[in-house]
Amino acid sequence: MKAMTINKYGKNTQLKLTELPTPEMGERDVLVEIHAASINPIDFKIRDGKVKMLLNYKMPLILGNDFSGKVIQTGAKVRKFRIGDEVYGRPRKNRIGTFAEYLSVQEDDLSLKPGNLSFVEAASLPLVGLTTWQAFHDILKLKPDEKILIHAGSGGVGTFAIQLAKEMGAYVATTASEKGYDLVSSLGADQVINYKEEQFDQVLTGYDAVFDTLGGDTLDRSTFCGLMGKSCLYLPCPTADLLLITIWGS
Repeated sequence: MKAMTINKYGKNTQLKLTELPTPEMGERDVLVEIHAASINPIDFKIRDGKVKMLLNYKMPLILGNDFSGKVIQTGAKVRKFRIGDEVYGRPRKNRIGTFAEYLSVQEDDLSLKPGNLSFVEAASLPLVGLTTWQAFHDILKLKPDEKILIHAGSGGVGTFAIQLAKEMGAYVATTASEKGYDLVSSLGADQVINYKEEQFDQVLTGYDAVFDTLGGDTLDRSTFCGLMGKSCLYLPCPTADLLLITIWGS
């Protein structure tokens, strides 16, 4: 099969089109023909070697952490999927490699693709969706009518986070530029802070939670400006269950 690989870690390392064997399958694995795969910050962080202390992969390495496609083969003990099913998902950390024609994935790591989504749309969801779901449900334990500040609302994680927070009944403030104002407003944000013109910590008070993917000065001002009634969650490297760090909480 054709795959985009790297042969070493490094910021200037380029992806190369490589011919590799089709992935081997276990009895609970599903072989998927990849139709679309998204690119996330974790992909270039892995390439750069920034997470190799936690995840040290063998080379050549196929990058890519979420995907959509069609099932073309199933393992002997697979019960959830059939050949021809349209699916999407996120492979577990030790089995990444969606920048390829085929992927062997454990059946628990994928779901049937919603019929109203294209393959491209579906492939954009798993990583940011799992990241946000785990943050709001498992860590922040966000409740209806609580107030949450979501930084970088027009980004990949932010756009999903706004919608999920609203679905959970929260009041949502977010930071965005003038260019992103209409987008985050259309997603349901109750209050939009133009970070180029206003300082969020001088405008907002009494918030129960902060969701930050930026860090640096933004994190400092979120943590110490007296916003939080409950917690501040900082994700330096959004990867669903990798590097989720609670900075402040009660």
